Amino acid sequence: MTSQVIVLNGPSSSGKSTLARELQTYFRAKDEEYAIVSIDDFLKMTFDEVIYEDDVFEISKPLCTRVVELLESKINVIIDHVITSERIYSQLLESLIDFKVITVHVTCPIDELKKRESARHNRCIGSAEASYEYLFPKEGYDLTVDTYELSSLECIQKIAELSCRDTN
Repeated sequence: MTSQVIVLNGPSSSGKSTLARELQTYFRAKDEEYAIVSIDDFLKMTFDEVIYEDDVFEISKPLCTRVVELLESKINVIIDHVITSERIYSQLLESLIDFKVITVHVTCPIDELKKRESARHNRCIGSAEASYEYLFPKEGYDLTVDTYELSSLECIQKIAELSCRDTN
């Protein structure tokens, strides 16, 4: 069976990292192993440093390489990402052409993103709004989950349901 990758793409502070960890736990309880590969593992993010699209593109190739290594080792992967351009999105999808990919747009209202970002104290203020504005793609996902309207459990159930349906 081909390994599967779930791409969680959404603006900063939308809840992707939380969902990734909780999805991993959910699947582990069902004896399915998923590794998490996060943009945060490849970018140094600080409160006073702005991250630009070029910074993300620079780390995109090593991120893709890591994901493919895991998938080729028969390990499913959850990608926690903030994709802000077509070139980053295309590079990711091209690297995953031989694998089952589920794309999930993780979102919430902009006012909530700003509130969460402010409470985090580990992101440059304005990152959430900028990534919300420039997120790519805007549509065409397999699933969209709103972490403001839905609980984490409800989001996980929707993603897991789609994942199970796509593997059967």
